Amino acid sequence: MTNDPLIRATNLARRYQMGKSVVDALRGVDLQVAAGEFVALVGPSGSGKSTLLHLIGGLVRPTGGQVWVNGLELGASSDQQLVVYRRDTLGFVFQSFNLLPIKVAWENVAVPLMLAGMPTAQRKTRALEMLAQLGLGQRGDHRPSELSGGEQQRVAIARALANRPRLLLADEPTGNLDSRTGNEIMTLLQRLVREEGLTLLLVTHDMGVARYADRIVHLRDGTIERMEYSGREAVE
Repeated sequence: MTNDPLIRATNLARRYQMGKSVVDALRGVDLQVAAGEFVALVGPSGSGKSTLLHLIGGLVRPTGGQVWVNGLELGASSDQQLVVYRRDTLGFVFQSFNLLPIKVAWENVAVPLMLAGMPTAQRKTRALEMLAQLGLGQRGDHRPSELSGGEQQRVAIARALANRPRLLLADEPTGNLDSRTGNEIMTLLQRLVREEGLTLLLVTHDMGVARYADRIVHLRDGTIERMEYSGREAVE
């Protein structure tokens, strides 16, 4: 892990207009995340943790302040720059897996490779390599309905890593899993951070999940309330 921040948010704010009401989802957040760091964002519903993740993911734009990722100021970037940023720099993992039900596992993993213009044969080779790395080497030709929840989430993680992103964003990745499978997924993510040099930013309401991170950022009412360092050791 280097000392150079991969993510730098300065006085970051996001305001939403809801009917006649104005909601300040994020208010003056300052945050830096180093390359190779695993950070968990925790807080109650409405604390701003998902909004912060979406801002860093270039999915919404700030209404105040700045957010820089890998040298790119997201709020000042064009729509096309943000498309390239999400394609080349980011991997996303969601609670609901978001796999295509009619596609087999390797085809799901290959979706971002197709969008990047990689030839079909290379896409399949890369997708199968990723599945093997995540312990699903024999499941590449299975559809999501033929996989367990944990296996589906591993496919989703393989898809997120297919383009070799620098930054992985995970939104409640264990939310649809039982505790044992959730622990397996968190141990896997922790190992990927350590071995692949990934930077991982994870949103969770579960402090047991958050303790896998190097640092826990507690949010409340759109601001950072406090930070703590965890450093839970990986489970062998």
